[in-house]
Amino acid sequence: MPPKGSGKRKVNTIYSDDSPTPPVPSLAEQLSYLHNPRPFKNPNYTKNANRRTKNLKAVLTQEREREKNERERKRQEKDASMDVDGQQAQEDPLEEDLPTYASIEAPPSVLPQRRYCDITGLEGPYTDPATGLRYHDKSIYELIKGLSTTAAKEYLSARGVNPIVK
Repeated sequence: MPPKGSGKRKVNTIYSDDSPTPPVPSLAEQLSYLHNPRPFKNPNYTKNANRRTKNLKAVLTQEREREKNERERKRQEKDASMDVDGQQAQEDPLEEDLPTYASIEAPPSVLPQRRYCDITGLEGPYTDPATGLRYHDKSIYELIKGLSTTAAKEYLSARGVNPIVK
């Protein structure tokens, strides 16, 4: 068997500028979008080095503060536009009650809370009476029966239940 790399090699042909036939571009070069203009990019854009990213808590706090200031401003405008008799000018009566992302509140659900298996995370319709762990099927129940009390307590504490193992 001949050693590796001793077979026929491809000869890389380099075309000079004097060649009568120009090199044919590869398929990747033909389908490339690299040289097409990009109208969605701003050519004058420069990145602001002083700009800080904000976490979600800061963004929500600023949004609440902005909404509070806007409500206060509208309330002051409404008070200023009242007539002497206390009658309001004709405006949208529901304008102040428009819901925003932070102001929408939902009532508690009327459906029962879903129960999930403490071991697998699948739906857990069964509960082990000895440990209080929820399980998905009989194979998980066999695993639960083999658990020590400390492991059962850890699973219960992970769910947020006060672990009381009998």
